Amino acid sequence: MRVVIQRVSRASVEVENQVIGEIGKGLMILVGIENSDGQEDIDWLCKKICNLRIFDDEAGVMNKSLIEIGGGILAISQFTLHARTKKGNRPSYINAAKPDHSIPLYESFLLALEKESGKKPQRGQFGAEMQVALVNDGPVTITIDSKNKE
Repeated sequence: MRVVIQRVSRASVEVENQVIGEIGKGLMILVGIENSDGQEDIDWLCKKICNLRIFDDEAGVMNKSLIEIGGGILAISQFTLHARTKKGNRPSYINAAKPDHSIPLYESFLLALEKESGKKPQRGQFGAEMQVALVNDGPVTITIDSKNKE
């Protein structure tokens, strides 16, 4: 499982010109799921995400977690995070999990984020054309792959 985490002052997602999810200060997370992913990947990532110390403390040092600041979460499924680009100019998405595998894992990811953070995450709509808007605060952008834990 691969995620791109962005610290935001605000973020939203629209489908067909309707806002379906939005947050203020917090994390906007793009989530890529591959066939070999499972609950162990979800649990490890959610704990890591919610406890990353990437929010400023009173001294302006990145020393506080999402949990400590009570921030929001917007999590959006994005299969393109598993694009292979070695050959040619058209990315291959062969490593991205098909919906029958990825939808249940995305739902489980959202539940694990809620359990870990104590807040219900906002979400995108799986498989829809979405317009994502965000103000990256910092900017702070971090990528994490659950296959590279060490």
